[in-house]
Amino acid sequence: MKKFLSLLALGTLLCANELTPRDFDTYLKSFDLQERKNMKIRTVDMLTLVERGEAVLIDIRFAKEFAAWQMPFAKNIPLPELPNRLNELPKDKLIITACPHNDRANLARMYLTMKGYNAKYLSDGLLKTADYLRGENASEFIDGLEMFQTPLK
Repeated sequence: MKKFLSLLALGTLLCANELTPRDFDTYLKSFDLQERKNMKIRTVDMLTLVERGEAVLIDIRFAKEFAAWQMPFAKNIPLPELPNRLNELPKDKLIITACPHNDRANLARMYLTMKGYNAKYLSDGLLKTADYLRGENASEFIDGLEMFQTPLK
């Protein structure tokens, strides 16, 4: 019995690093109100998950947009580069895609979902995040981030 449980645990760990791609037709046919809710995340919830190390924020804006202003805890992977840079994304964490509003972030989330990633898009966008992270909120978040993990490079 111990051997069986050990093999089961090992199999579960190995599968955790495997992604199961999804067919778009199947995804659309099963789309419901719960999935509509699950595909989105708001700034406050995103910050909590990033702070805990349970999620990564992927800023999918173009490199020049990212250079002009950015969230220091986000990784920049411009939308057109995403297909060639999937190897940079963890398979065991929630991937949160973001742009100033949410149009490109939603495209990126859909792409990642079809590739088998657990992904959400930042529904209120990076502009709302920038507005939220002022003063005390910024200080508390960065202090918490440093306590739980090192920033993405």
